[in-house]
Amino acid sequence: MADEVKSTSNAVKWRLFAIVGVLSIIADQASKIWARAALPVYGTGKGPGGACIIPWDYLPADGSPHPLCGGKEVDLIHGFWTWRFSINPGSAFGLFGSLSVARVLLSLVGVGAVIGMVYMLKKSRNDQKILHWALALVAGGAIGNLIDRIYYGGVTDFISWDLKFMVWPTFNVADIVLVVGVGLMFIDIQIEDGKKKRLRNQNAKKAGLVKDLEA
Repeated sequence: MADEVKSTSNAVKWRLFAIVGVLSIIADQASKIWARAALPVYGTGKGPGGACIIPWDYLPADGSPHPLCGGKEVDLIHGFWTWRFSINPGSAFGLFGSLSVARVLLSLVGVGAVIGMVYMLKKSRNDQKILHWALALVAGGAIGNLIDRIYYGGVTDFISWDLKFMVWPTFNVADIVLVVGVGLMFIDIQIEDGKKKRLRNQNAKKAGLVKDLEA
């Protein structure tokens, strides 16, 4: 009976991982498809009729500081939130943006991250629900950006926030999912640390009672 309960609990965490991960990927890719199709761009690219080619026409060409094409800003919340289509050859929030290295290196990092999340899920206890959500979200976000990087050579970003003291680097749904997943991981770490401290305190109290009884 105990083995059956454990097997069922294991199945639940794997099912959660698959469902949350897949839904994260769908939300990310659907939003990027919309951004590529609907958001306005400027410039003349090297494609037929001057069409802008992803990712090359959205990145600075050799000897030029500016790309041939770029995204026009579309206000969602004036002064704070705009849509602006861009292609990011680097990682989350526009970091490490060298196309020659980033496509291969960051693709490998993305694959490694997904493998790491699967390994951590396998090792996790069945009662670590927050961690299961975290691992699923991180894996889903990593795969969402990995799909872009493999297919387009760069990641589609389109959300831009002006925080007044700084303009946040343009990002996407996969980046949001990754940040939420990492945040949940930190919460799980705090919960686990709390459990360990309580267990140590309980053991210390038991040890003290044994010494008092022996005395």
